[in-house]
Amino acid sequence: MRSIFSLTMAPLLRPGALAAALLALAVVGGAQGQQVGLLRVPNRSPPTKANMDRVVLPVDNAGGFAGLWNILTENAGVSAMHMAVMRHGKAVMFDTTTTGPSLMQLPAGNCRVDPRSDPPGGMDCSAHAVEFDYNTGAVRPLKILTDTWCSSGAFDVDGMLVQTGGYFEGVKVVRRLNPQGNADWVEFPNTLAEGRWYATQQVLPDGRFIVVGGRRSFSYEFVPAAGQLNTQFTPLPLLQQTTDDVENNLYPFVHLLPEGTIFLFANDRSIIFDPQNGQVLRELPKLNGGARNYPASGMSALLPLDLRRGERLSAEVIVCGGAPKEAFKLGEVNKFPHALRDCARINPSKPGARWAIDFMPVGRVMGDMLILPTGDLLLLNGAAQGCSGWVFAREPVLTPLLYSPRKRRGARFRALAASNIPRMYHSSSAVLPDATVLVAGGNTNSAYNFSGVDFPTEVRVERFNPPYLAPELAATRPEIDMASVPANGVKYGDKLTLRFTSPGPAVTDADMKVTMYAPPFTTHGFSQNQRLLVLQVTAFKPEGNRYKITAQTPSKPTLAPPGYYFVFVLVKGVPSKAAWVKIHP
Repeated sequence: MRSIFSLTMAPLLRPGALAAALLALAVVGGAQGQQVGLLRVPNRSPPTKANMDRVVLPVDNAGGFAGLWNILTENAGVSAMHMAVMRHGKAVMFDTTTTGPSLMQLPAGNCRVDPRSDPPGGMDCSAHAVEFDYNTGAVRPLKILTDTWCSSGAFDVDGMLVQTGGYFEGVKVVRRLNPQGNADWVEFPNTLAEGRWYATQQVLPDGRFIVVGGRRSFSYEFVPAAGQLNTQFTPLPLLQQTTDDVENNLYPFVHLLPEGTIFLFANDRSIIFDPQNGQVLRELPKLNGGARNYPASGMSALLPLDLRRGERLSAEVIVCGGAPKEAFKLGEVNKFPHALRDCARINPSKPGARWAIDFMPVGRVMGDMLILPTGDLLLLNGAAQGCSGWVFAREPVLTPLLYSPRKRRGARFRALAASNIPRMYHSSSAVLPDATVLVAGGNTNSAYNFSGVDFPTEVRVERFNPPYLAPELAATRPEIDMASVPANGVKYGDKLTLRFTSPGPAVTDADMKVTMYAPPFTTHGFSQNQRLLVLQVTAFKPEGNRYKITAQTPSKPTLAPPGYYFVFVLVKGVPSKAAWVKIHP
C-alpha cells in the first residue's frame, strides 16, 4: 500500500546559483541556531512527481507504540554517506570530496589543496566530515585530505576509528580518528597494497583488520600498524567469480563467526574462509532471485549471539532485499525494476545448511539493517525500485520495519511509524547509546543540489525512538549507575557487575537481560562489524531501591573482538542507556 505525503517546499533556487548562495549565506557570527562555519541550507524546489511517489505502509499498531521521529538538526553541514558513533558521545559523519562544496566551511586558513583542481593548485575550503553531537545538535568540522568516497572502517581496541580506502588519491589511504579531545583525521597515504574502493573492513579476534574486496580488487589484505606500508595482498577467487557486467559484488557482506572464521557473501554466493591462512573451508548454497551487493545493495547482519545457551553457538546470518542483477543497466535508460522482497537466513556452520526464505512487506534496496538492544532488527531507509547509483532509484520507502528473529516465519515483520524524509542512496544510520537510532544522509546527486532535482541532497538529521521507548514504558526504564562500571574494562571470561535503578515495580531476575553491542561503521546499507551478544546473568540481587546484576563476559575474542561495546541492561524488554565497556585479553 502506498500513500503520499504533501510537503510545502521553499521556492526554486535559480540554476547555477548554488556556489554564490553558499558564499552569501556563510555565517560569520554565532547567530541563534547556527554555528561559525555552518552555511544555511539553500531553498529547495517544490517536490516533483517522483519525489511524491513514496512507499508508506499502514502502521501496525497491534503491538502498541510504533515509534516516534524527530529532527535533531535541519543542517549537519554534510550529507552522511558514512557514519560511526564514537565513545566520546559524538557521531562522525562524512561524505566524499568529489561532490564539491558542502554546507560546512573549514576554519579560516585551514583549506585543503584540491588534487583535482583545474588549473592545479586550487583550494577546497569545505569540510567533508563533521563531528556531530547528537545530544545538542552541535557540529565541528573535520578536515579530510584525501577522498573517502565509498570507503570502509572499523574501531580498534582503544575506540579509535580506523578507516580505509576511498577514491582517486584516497584509494590506498588509511585514516585514523581519535575519539579524545578535539582530534582530527590523521592520514597515512599509500598504506594499502591494492586500491580499496567499495571494500569491507572487518575486525578480527586478534584486533587486526582485514579489508576485503573493492572495485577491481579481487583480494584481501590486513591493515598494517600506523605508518607502515603493505607490500602484498591475497587473491580471493570468489570476488572475481561473482563479478558480473555491473559488478554486483562490491561492499561484500563480511561477518566474523564464533569459530573465528569469516562468512563472506558477494552477489548471490557465499563462502566460509579462514582469514589466517586464506583457506576456503566451505561454499554455501547460492541465494537465488537477484543480486545483494552494491549496486544491487541489499542488507545483511549476523543475528544476535545468545550466550545464555552456552558458547557452542549456532550463528545465523540474514540477507534481505537487493535488486535484479540487471537493475543498474536498466537505470542507465531510466527504468527502475522492483527491489527484492525476500529475506533469507542461513546457519553457515551447520552441515547441509540451506537458506530459509521469508518475505518483507515491500521490496527494499539501499536500506539499513541495525540490531537493536533487544535483539530485534530495524530495517529502514532505501527504495522500492531501482538500485544504488546517482538517480538510479524511485519510490523511497519511508516505513521502517521491526524484524523479530525469534518469531515464526511469516510473523516476524512489523511496520512502524514512518519518517517523512526520503533517504535512499548515500544515507546512513546508527544505534545510539540511549537506545534511539540516528538517521542521516541521502544524496542521489553528483553534487550538493537542493533544487531542480527529484531528490534534493539531504543534510537533516533525525532521531527515531523504537517501540521499546514508548512513553508509557518510561516509568520502568532502568538506569545504570555509571560509577559501578569498571573503569578499566573487563577481561574475557570475567564477571561484569553493574548496579542499576528501575523506577517501576519491583524487578525480579526473570525480568532481566544484559546485551552487549559493537557499534559499527555504516555506509551504503551495510553496518560493518555490527554484532550483539546476549550475556548470561549469573547473579541478581536487590539492594534497597537499587539492584546489583552480574553477567558472564564472553570467554574468547572470536565471540567478541577486543574493543569498546555498548552494554545495555533490559527490564521486561526496556533497555537502559548504555554503558561503554571495554573488553580485552
